Amino acid sequence: MKAGLLKSILLLAAGAIALGASAEDSPAPKRGNWSATVTETEGGHLLGNPDAPVKLVEFMSYTCSHCADFAREGDGALKLFYIPTGRMNYEIRHLIRDPVDLTAALLTHCGDPKKFALNHEAVMSRYPQWIEKARQATQAQQSRWQFGTLSARFQAIASDLDFYEIMETRGYSRIEADRCLADEAKAREIADTSRADVDKYGLQGTPSFVLDGTLLEGTHAWEALRPKLDEAI
Repeated sequence: MKAGLLKSILLLAAGAIALGASAEDSPAPKRGNWSATVTETEGGHLLGNPDAPVKLVEFMSYTCSHCADFAREGDGALKLFYIPTGRMNYEIRHLIRDPVDLTAALLTHCGDPKKFALNHEAVMSRYPQWIEKARQATQAQQSRWQFGTLSARFQAIASDLDFYEIMETRGYSRIEADRCLADEAKAREIADTSRADVDKYGLQGTPSFVLDGTLLEGTHAWEALRPKLDEAI
């Protein structure tokens, strides 16, 4: 094991111990399987204890490379060491940048809200593969993404970028995925919420984080976010 990786694991473990040691200083949260608890909110999906005293919101875009970096570096730590304590919850909200982004968002929202977290993880884990296909898209493919009905555009993107295959690993048939891609009301809702969040918080890019109602200026990576979470908790 590399020394840097071992150091990171030890720091995370120490943080988890510190969280447990602070139990006498604040009321114990309600018991629950918080790592598997997903609640749909008005603007996104909340992972963990809905009544947690510390609330973290991430505004992310599926086509954002820095968001993919955060998913790889931070998501596991949040789910292993922070969310299970019940003292912090983590809400994922979308900042829509382009049609590919909206297509991915529609698919991660597909079906029961409890499926969102693993849908999200499945799309983000395959980011390097499908984003490369997007970069190499032909003019003909891009035309299919820009013209026709909304559902036809989303289906073309899903087909060209292998989103259907990703959703199959989550147990969705193509018919089920197409039903979600044809939900124009949901597409408008996600896009409208994204615009409202940009205006409300003055978001400049992704990922951006709001901790207990305050936008964390200059914080766009797990390395910068982690100490602020530890301090808040």
